[in-house]
Amino acid sequence: MAAERRAGTGERAARHGRLPWRRSLLVRLLAASITIAVCSVAATAWLAARTTTSALQREQGQVLADDARIYDTLMGYAAAHNDWSAVAPALARLAERTGRHITLTTQDRRPVAVSGPASQDLPTRASALVDPLRADPALLPGVQADGIDPRAVGPYRLPDAERKQLSHLARTLRTCLRGTGFSAGVTEGASGRPSLVMTGDTGVQRKVGEVCGVFALDTPTTTEKRALDRLNALVGGCLKRQGLDPVVVGLGFAPAESVSEPVRRCVDTARREQLAPYVAPPVLLFVASAEGSPAAPGFDLSSANTAKVAGVAALVLVLTLAVTVTVGTRLVRPLRALTDAARHPTQEHLRVPVTTHDEIGHLAAAFNDLSERRERLEEQRRAMVSDVAHELRTPLTTIRGWLEAAQDGLADSDEAFVASLLEEALLLQHIVDDLQHLAQADAGRLRLHAEPLNPRDLLDQVAAAHRGRAETAGVKLTTRIEDTPSLYADPARLRQTVGNLLSNAIRHTPAGGTVTLGCRGEGEEIVIEVADTGTGIAAADLPRVFDRFWRADRARGRQTGGSGLGLAIVRQLTEAHGGTVTVTSTPGTETVFTLHLPATPDEALLSR
Repeated sequence: MAAERRAGTGERAARHGRLPWRRSLLVRLLAASITIAVCSVAATAWLAARTTTSALQREQGQVLADDARIYDTLMGYAAAHNDWSAVAPALARLAERTGRHITLTTQDRRPVAVSGPASQDLPTRASALVDPLRADPALLPGVQADGIDPRAVGPYRLPDAERKQLSHLARTLRTCLRGTGFSAGVTEGASGRPSLVMTGDTGVQRKVGEVCGVFALDTPTTTEKRALDRLNALVGGCLKRQGLDPVVVGLGFAPAESVSEPVRRCVDTARREQLAPYVAPPVLLFVASAEGSPAAPGFDLSSANTAKVAGVAALVLVLTLAVTVTVGTRLVRPLRALTDAARHPTQEHLRVPVTTHDEIGHLAAAFNDLSERRERLEEQRRAMVSDVAHELRTPLTTIRGWLEAAQDGLADSDEAFVASLLEEALLLQHIVDDLQHLAQADAGRLRLHAEPLNPRDLLDQVAAAHRGRAETAGVKLTTRIEDTPSLYADPARLRQTVGNLLSNAIRHTPAGGTVTLGCRGEGEEIVIEVADTGTGIAAADLPRVFDRFWRADRARGRQTGGSGLGLAIVRQLTEAHGGTVTVTSTPGTETVFTLHLPATPDEALLSR
C-alpha cells in the first residue's frame, strides 16, 4: 500500500509539472558531481600516497645501493691490504660519488679513517662490520656459506711467472675446444688463476674436456701447493684436537668427500687463520648523510599537514557543489520551458526562446520547428477538408437536382438524362480515385509494378492518347523525343504522370497555342519535359503549384481547372519512382514542367 501511495504521489506530481526530487535532473547532476568530486579527492589522495611511497622506496633503494657500493669497495680494499693506512683516497672518492659521510673505527669506536671532518658525532649503530673473513651476504652477493670474501686470497696469490704460465695453458686449451666446435671463455680470479667457462650440457663438457685435457688447468702451482699444505696442516690440527680423522682440502677449499659439520667448521676456521695476516683487521663502518643524519628524510603526516589536506578536499567539494548548482539551474530552466510549452493545448502552437547554443538550445530550436510544422499541417488539414467537401458538393448537388426533377416529373428519364447523371458520377469517381491515390502515397502503400521500358514508346502512346483532345481545343501537340536508355518504372503510373501534365497543359493553353512533349538523357537521369505556351503561372504561386486542391484562380471551375489534385498526384508518383518534378513559368509566354527520373533502378523502387 505504501508503494502504491508513493507511485500515486509521483504521478500526480508529474501531471502538475513537478518531478520527485530523486528524478530531478538537477538532483541527479548534483549527485553525480558530488560522486565525481569524492572520487577525485580519493584518487588524488591515493595517488599522492602512492607517489610519496614510491619516491621513498626509490630513495631508500638508492641509499641501499650506495651503502652496498661503499661496503663492497671497502671490503675489496680490506681483502687486498693488511692494514687501513692507505684507505683515505678510497673513502674520499666514495663520499664524492654518494654524497655520504663515511667513518671507519675499530670495534671499540676509535677512529681509523674519515671521509670528511672528524668532528661529526657517530651514529648510535654502525652500518656494517667490514671484515673480509666474515662478509655479510646481504650486502656482498657471491659470498659463500663460509662468509669469506673471494677477493681475500692471501698466500694463494700467484706470482707473475706462474700467472703467465697458466694463462698460456688456458689459451691453448681454449683453442683446442674451438677446434672441436665447443666455445669457451677465459676468466681470471682474484688470485690471478685463469679458468675456462664452458656452456652447454655437462656430459658433453666432460667428454670434450677429456679430449683436450682441460683438467690440467686445475693442477695447483708451486705457490698454491705450499699454501694448501699449510691449510691442510691447520685443518689436521683442528680435527686431531677433536678426535676426528684428517681430510684433504683442495683449491676449491672443500674436503674431498662429504663431511660432517665439525669438519666443515675446522676448514673454515683454518682458512680464516691462514688468511688473517694478509687482510686488514675488522673495522666498524658508519655511513651518514652529508649533514650527519643517519636516516633518510621521510614523509611526516603531521596534524598541520592533515588539516591542509582536509581543507583542500573540503574546498574542492564546495567548489564542485557551487558549479553544479549553477550549471544545473541553467540546464533545467530551458527544459522546464519546453515542458510547459509541450503541455499547452495543441491549438496554441507555442514557441520557446532559444537562449543557448548547446544541445538544449538545439532541442529548443527543433521543438519550435516541430511546432511550426504542426501548425502548417493543421492548416493544410483544415484546408483539405474544406476543399474535399467543396469538390464533392458540386457533383452531388447536380445528381440530387436531376433526381429531384425526375421525381417531380420536371425531367424525362431519357438518354440525355442518364448521360448527364453518368458524367457527374464519373467526375465524382475521378475525385475519389485521386484522393485514394494520394492517401495510398501518404501511407506508403502505393504499389508500383516496375519493369524495363522504352521511354520513346511510352511517351508516343501518351501523346497519341491526348492528340485528339488537343485538336478539339485548337492546340498543337508536338513531340521532341531523343533516343535514351531504357527506363525502369511502372508504365501505368508513368503514363498517368505524363498524362496529367499533358492534360493540364492543354487545358491552360488557348487555341492556337502549342504544347511540346520532350525527353532526353542527362548523365544518370532521364529528363521528361512538358512545355506549353499558355497563360503561365505567377512567380508567387509557383511554390504552391503541387499543393492539393490549389488553383491559381480560385474562381475557376472544374470545367477549366480540374479537381486540383492532378499535380499533387504527379509529385507523389514521381517521388515514388525516386525522381523529382520542377516547374518554371513566364506568365503569358511559357510554362515548363520537368521530370527528373533515375536511369538506373533505385533499391527502394525494386523493393516495392
